[in-house]
Amino acid sequence: MCDKLFDKGFIGRAIKFPVLSSISLVVLILIFYSDTILSTPPHHHLHKRNDFMGTQKVAERITQFSVQERIRELALLDGEYEVDPMIPPENVTKVERIKWFRKKLPELEILHSNNLTKQFHGRVLEFLNNGCSIQFYMVWLSPARFFGNRDFLAVDTLFKSHPQGCLMIISRTMDSRRGYRILKPLLDHGFKVLAVTPDLPFLVKNTPAESWLEGIKSGKRDPGYVPLSQNLCNLIRLSVLHRYGGVYLDTDMIILRDFSELRNSVGAQTVDPVSKKWITLNGAVMIFDINHPILLDFIEEFSSTFNGNRWGFNGPFLVTRVIGRVGSTPGYNVTVMPPEAFYPVNWLKIHRLFKKPESAAETRMVESTLNELNDGESGTFAVHLWNKRSKELKIEEGSVMARLILDHCVICQNIFT
Repeated sequence: MCDKLFDKGFIGRAIKFPVLSSISLVVLILIFYSDTILSTPPHHHLHKRNDFMGTQKVAERITQFSVQERIRELALLDGEYEVDPMIPPENVTKVERIKWFRKKLPELEILHSNNLTKQFHGRVLEFLNNGCSIQFYMVWLSPARFFGNRDFLAVDTLFKSHPQGCLMIISRTMDSRRGYRILKPLLDHGFKVLAVTPDLPFLVKNTPAESWLEGIKSGKRDPGYVPLSQNLCNLIRLSVLHRYGGVYLDTDMIILRDFSELRNSVGAQTVDPVSKKWITLNGAVMIFDINHPILLDFIEEFSSTFNGNRWGFNGPFLVTRVIGRVGSTPGYNVTVMPPEAFYPVNWLKIHRLFKKPESAAETRMVESTLNELNDGESGTFAVHLWNKRSKELKIEEGSVMARLILDHCVICQNIFT
């Protein structure tokens, strides 16, 4: 989910570590290694980055670093970082922002290929050659520690509807020990889920976005004041669908039905109340065949009209612009689903789904809403939770959201926390 990248309340602040005693450091290291031993994933490639961390080398390196530096290094081994390096400073001019961004470029690993990212394509092909009934993708560029219970529920409900499906989480931070621990309950149930570090230069190679990426990497292009992370999420989802085909999902979704019948589809967010024609589209759910031509149109639009100073311009508004312009091209066969398909609840009203009923009238409303959402004839495949509006809301027992999740989850862990 890209939304969590932009909450400066917890991403934009540095983690401050207290000074630890030598005893505390020993305890920390023991915990670190016990976690490694107890949760070693079956896929050895998850640990190639950390092979150098043998016990002897830990002892050698302790003498070289202060306590605070050592703790930070342990965190970074799991793909974590203290401050999102792609959030620009506030209240600066364009010239000052570009100057700041050029200094930050060496920190932005996601823009470059390395030994780990070069495994991306091979790992993707190996994973998708695994009897997948349907291919799903999510993108997670936040630290793994922020992949919370609500995000896990999205994955959980996905596998209730698609037990033979495959889910790939495109993420450097989830491709780690911490990420493996988060996903382990799903793996223990036999579900096919993999976190894989992306290779952005590979994904955009021979597409219009290749020159855009070179401009960013060289520091010649202004990334804008919108965190670059958000726009990289937009680009990665388009590029992954173009390369491999399948279904892209944001992580703030509750999946209710099998997607297998859907093809080359996006969902309308709003429609004209009179004409019933769509007004705006949303890219939180996108279903496309591999190499579908409109995906290149999306990527071309991203590259040629990129604006890092307007929220949503390179995301939902981009999808709206392109489909409005070329969506009816012969041979494209793009389907625009009605809001009921993925966005049945307006973002201004999403809070109502989290509240338990307090009266007979509210109880009847809960039952009516549940019947409507669960009715196969209603055409609702998923419910978008509008994370920016709902992430702080508690799921109350007896609410629409609580009962909806209980009807559509497999593991059903930590629903009310």
